[in-house]
Amino acid sequence: MPIAPDPTPWAFPHHSTWDPDDDLVALGADLDSGTLLTAYGLGLFPMPVTLEGDEQLGWFSPVERGVLPLDGLRVSRSLRRSARDFEIRIDTAFDEVVARCGSPERADGWITPAFTRAYGRLHRLGWAHSVEAWRDGELAGGLYGVSIGGLFAGESMFHRDRDASKVALLGLVDVLRDSDAEHRVLDVQWQTPHLASLGVVRRPRAEYLEQLGQCLDLPLPLAFRVDD
Repeated sequence: MPIAPDPTPWAFPHHSTWDPDDDLVALGADLDSGTLLTAYGLGLFPMPVTLEGDEQLGWFSPVERGVLPLDGLRVSRSLRRSARDFEIRIDTAFDEVVARCGSPERADGWITPAFTRAYGRLHRLGWAHSVEAWRDGELAGGLYGVSIGGLFAGESMFHRDRDASKVALLGLVDVLRDSDAEHRVLDVQWQTPHLASLGVVRRPRAEYLEQLGQCLDLPLPLAFRVDD
């Protein structure tokens, strides 16, 4: 099972104090593993923010959370056909997936070296995972995120070949569809037009936090369980 990190020395504000109209909940703290796991368990995730010219560590809980219901993934016929051309692997190239997601060539990139190191540490402790789409022995696309009990908090995805990231998402949903699937939460942070086309819906913050509280004690999906 995953290795528990040292507890965080930081205290995040209680959700009752969060601004109901602002996705940004807090600033500061750090990216240590204990801090990250505490934050995800509270419904938060980190991203760098620039305020008054100063880059800081921001903690977000979207007012409208992007969630993909496991029975709601929209898979077109063309995607089903594309999926046959890829092999899904789990955690065989985590660092490369994160590096591709954080490529400086991406216009909307936000994955700094500090984030890369932080999620690498989480991965080695057994909390962060990659789902990869391979073709002809090459990494064609993938995604990574944090898995705590019944929560999979998706962080980012990339593709080199057409449909590869979508196939990786299809692979992730297959991993999460087990006997506890009804209560698992696949969090994608925000609903974008692209993600909406795949079935991602919006959940009010309060509803998301309620679902989160009910899923954290579930067992990890079998594919994410680390051997002792």
